[in-house]
Amino acid sequence: MKRLIDLSHVVEHGMITYRGLPAPIICDYLSRADSRKRYAEDTTFQMGKIEMISNTGTYVDAPFHRYEGGKDLSGLPLESLVDLDCLVFHTDKQANGPELFAGADVRAKAVLVHTGWARYWRTDQYFEGHPYLTEAAAVRLRDQGAAFVGIDSLNIDSTATGQRPVHTVLLGADIPICEHMCNLEQLPDSGFRFHAAPVKVKGFGTFPVRAYAVLP
Repeated sequence: MKRLIDLSHVVEHGMITYRGLPAPIICDYLSRADSRKRYAEDTTFQMGKIEMISNTGTYVDAPFHRYEGGKDLSGLPLESLVDLDCLVFHTDKQANGPELFAGADVRAKAVLVHTGWARYWRTDQYFEGHPYLTEAAAVRLRDQGAAFVGIDSLNIDSTATGQRPVHTVLLGADIPICEHMCNLEQLPDSGFRFHAAPVKVKGFGTFPVRAYAVLP
């Protein structure tokens, strides 16, 4: 039997994904109590309402996030998001260069970087000194034909400056990025399939995703 591993954080009312960005507001649009006025006896429904920015929880970045003329979420082909062969790379460094992927064949594969940073999710530590990839690492992944790149950290780039070279390189090559992943320690290094399809929204470059792995 196949085994599924959830790689996404739960989106909760009031949680902070990225310091300085607003938390989601989650509430009822139609409560069960109010629905009793609209439906037959003993028939109730709940309709939820959520107000949030697109960079909430575990999310996928499309090229439009970085480039005005890039593909938005509705323009990403499913082949770039789902049923991908996958490789996991482990690191305990803050800055990670191309040596992390030395000798690996990443062509047409999802590349997930396991840093262990997800253990700090919903704590102040999560926002300080997070692990990231360098521009040279992104160039290697691009040049070697990676299909998708994800990380279980605050940002795939360093946030020490306003530059975002990894986003620039990968999204410039139509390679989607996933940030704020979790549970990567539960995955083997290879031999499984990866899925991370966001809602098909036109005019958006980022949206939360239910990323998961399918293990044989």
